[in-house]
Amino acid sequence: MYRRNELRVSPNNNFWSWNEHTIGWSLMGDANAEEAVLMIHGFGANTNHWRFNQPVLAEHVPTYAVDLLGFGRSDQPRARLKEEPPSANAVHYCFDLWGQQVADFCREVINRPVRLVGNSIGGVVALRAAQLLGEQCHCVVLINCAQRLMDDKQLATQSAWMTWIRPLLKTMVRQRWLSTALFRNAARPVVIRSILKQAYPSGANIDNALVDLLYQPTQRDGSAEAFRGFINLFDDHLAPDLMHNLSVPVHLIWGEKDPWEPLTEAHRWFNLIACVRSIHTVPGAGHCPHDEDPETTNAYILRILATI
Repeated sequence: MYRRNELRVSPNNNFWSWNEHTIGWSLMGDANAEEAVLMIHGFGANTNHWRFNQPVLAEHVPTYAVDLLGFGRSDQPRARLKEEPPSANAVHYCFDLWGQQVADFCREVINRPVRLVGNSIGGVVALRAAQLLGEQCHCVVLINCAQRLMDDKQLATQSAWMTWIRPLLKTMVRQRWLSTALFRNAARPVVIRSILKQAYPSGANIDNALVDLLYQPTQRDGSAEAFRGFINLFDDHLAPDLMHNLSVPVHLIWGEKDPWEPLTEAHRWFNLIACVRSIHTVPGAGHCPHDEDPETTNAYILRILATI
């Protein structure tokens, strides 16, 4: 079992006002250094999912973590789908929204060159933010980046039966009553633990603290809204498309046994996309190697940062 480092987060520096929303964030390390790292969590997670990484990286470089809008301690506004009319206090959850949030956070709060580290959908967010940041972003590290196989642009990869049922599926998940019911069923400790056992095939570090840090934000009133917005993202950015338009170096860290984002696709990115400079495999780990095998993942991240 990996030994936890003490979390050294200043209670005076953990909220930021953005577009009339409150955003949760944390910082560890020397806030006055010339460069910084920003860690961006995956779907359903939050800043605390970097529990084994942020303290270690902070010994070398100031390390920030931010809660995406809709998750963690950040506000959870009502979801507005693309085809729905604008309404007060509602947002269209999408990668442009989250990418803009991260880019603005880097400009307004970090205010210096930054290196972005993202897990799962946080990887797609990091790539979009890197586009918006331009020269302020020095590199992107993708940890099991979401491949978004259900996007309309991925239809060719889907089975025939999924193509047939897809219109019905899209109609159903637009219904708020259904998306809320699905979310509430999934947002139970026993279900969270079951999903974690899929995501962490070795079973390492699946503890009560992990279940609780994922469970607690789901008990807030608006917690089902980001879920509704995300499961309706059938036409949004894909990681390869974003990378083809990036000049900053991108590095891949991948859990070997990820059940959802195949390692073979990561190798394809490495072989075909010019900005992808390296790929590092975490043996035996799944979708969240930074939490399942933090020693190996931290060593890879530090190696990448040392080469830039």
